Amino acid sequence: MIVRTTDEITDTDRDVVSEDGNWRSKRIVLGGDGVGFSFHETTIRAGSVNEFHYAHHVEAVWLVEGDGILTDLDNGEVHQLRPGTMYLLDGHERHRVEPVTQMRMLCVFNPPVTGREVHDENGVYPLIEVPS
Repeated sequence: MIVRTTDEITDTDRDVVSEDGNWRSKRIVLGGDGVGFSFHETTIRAGSVNEFHYAHHVEAVWLVEGDGILTDLDNGEVHQLRPGTMYLLDGHERHRVEPVTQMRMLCVFNPPVTGREVHDENGVYPLIEVPS
């Protein structure tokens, strides 16, 4: 059994802030935990514009707090985000997230991230093999 709190993770190597300060990801479960997925609490700053593309991962996102706009950059579809909204990037969609108010989300990645990933110039996480 694994039990962790976000207080324990804050300001450790599991607490990652983007270079531009637009988002913060508290990585509660990582690939090294050996459960086949990773689980994160992510906050995104109000008024920011964030483009992502998880070419190697499927991500499920559950919005807990805040409001914003999600744009599928592959087809132009726009979705309103509010608490209780879930979106699943099961087709590796390039997407933009624009919070109107600060957003807090719970995110699951498969395959799991290791905690060492950073977004490249296209918003992509590299696929890093999880040590066994």
